[in-house]
Amino acid sequence: MADYVAAIDQGTTSTRFMLFDHSGSEVARHQLEHEQILPQAGWVEHDPVEIWERTSSVIQSGMNKANVSADDIAALGITNQRETTVVWDKNTGKPVYNAIVWQDTRTDKIASKLERDGHGDTIRTKAGLPPATYFSGGKIQWILENVDGVRERAEAGDVVFGNTDSWLIWNLTGGTDGGVHVTDVTNASRTMLMDLETLEWDDELLALFDIPRAMLPEIRSSSDPEGYGTTLRNGPAKGEIPLTGILGDQQAATVGQVCFDVGEAKNTYGTGNFMLLNTGTELVRSEAGLLSTVCYKFGDEDVVYALEGSIAVTGSAVQWLRDQLGIISGAAQSESLAKQVDDNGGVYFVPAFSGLFAPYWRSDARGAIVGLSRYNTNAHLARATLESICYQSRDVAEAMEKDSGVKLEVLKVDGGVTANELCMQIQADVLGVEVSRPVVAETTALGAAYAAGLAVGFWNNTDELRENWNEAKRWSPQWDDEQRDEGYAQWKKAVERTLDWVDVD
Repeated sequence: MADYVAAIDQGTTSTRFMLFDHSGSEVARHQLEHEQILPQAGWVEHDPVEIWERTSSVIQSGMNKANVSADDIAALGITNQRETTVVWDKNTGKPVYNAIVWQDTRTDKIASKLERDGHGDTIRTKAGLPPATYFSGGKIQWILENVDGVRERAEAGDVVFGNTDSWLIWNLTGGTDGGVHVTDVTNASRTMLMDLETLEWDDELLALFDIPRAMLPEIRSSSDPEGYGTTLRNGPAKGEIPLTGILGDQQAATVGQVCFDVGEAKNTYGTGNFMLLNTGTELVRSEAGLLSTVCYKFGDEDVVYALEGSIAVTGSAVQWLRDQLGIISGAAQSESLAKQVDDNGGVYFVPAFSGLFAPYWRSDARGAIVGLSRYNTNAHLARATLESICYQSRDVAEAMEKDSGVKLEVLKVDGGVTANELCMQIQADVLGVEVSRPVVAETTALGAAYAAGLAVGFWNNTDELRENWNEAKRWSPQWDDEQRDEGYAQWKKAVERTLDWVDVD
């Protein structure tokens, strides 16, 4: 048997290729960033061609680093930034427009009109999602309505849609020469177009967005023994590797954190924050502003659902300090700068750059820094930025407890921001629960590898995966209840100041 399983992690700011061995340990990786295109306020785009080129490059470099060939790799899994929408011509292979990123808010009028016209409850009931700029359906509609000639080509079957998982698989398996057009249930559940109970594209939902069914990829399991095709001998892997796993990034992290039991939760700290709670085969409908979503589906087994709290801006708020304000030179400096002060000095920063996601769902909100005085310094702003990550996660954790009745006892964390130890200590303080980081922090790529490896028997079952999980560090709360309650009350006041800033028709 081959010695490794590979994963492509196509994220919001970068794409990486990783190799894992049977113990779930990282063997090699290569990662490249791609451009963030910001044409106007609220618009966020990526170049799909650049993403494909970066993907090809990281596969080649990662395999070269490890000195492995395609024959050494049992299977390849893909995980991806969900909701980011690519529409391309299947005859030419060229995108008809840039990818519209999940953070993009240009579809706010589409979302608000659906709500105003009384269709919000239909979308919530069938798709488990509120009408929001976040999801793919409105982005597809916007492209169909605003890019000349695309609707006609789509109705003729020439133009197709996918999130970035579908775009990469189509290119990896041949592109214009027989590329496979598929997605998995987790990505499909983020479109506002799939019925959560049937796991199929829904005609009523498609009609609400006026999207031709012919545009959509085939929906498959997240871990599929039949596979979605193989990489090409003349492709970046220089050989045939079975493609057998697809998971949206947050579901992949849930699998990577081995949250396979009902009530287990994880929080991923990346560009945004995403907390998922496994609800098992029961579809729990949120009353507190969370999303009902597919957690994973392995082969022919029953689908497993989750409650999700999605937060748009967390790690990207640190990136904003670096790129737009220039007060830090790198993400790591946010920790050393914030450590210069003992508290936030009364400053609260609500980074509602793309409105507020869970549990508020307010596209009219915009970012605000409140509580400033002459006393405050850039260190206080850095501290407030880290605290904003943690307070937004508390908002979601409280909503999750209301919906599920499950009180959080330990929070499993992963993602790039978890390298910031001050931020993780603040998270424990703000929540009042212990925070646990695993040895392999890149659980998103690991989860995609697990899905792919399970499909081909590289791992026999999820019990084997549990044995691979090991804790690297744990943080315990240091604040008392009074300090915790006072800080959260001030945070809620700050959130109120961000609302009703943008007029949404």
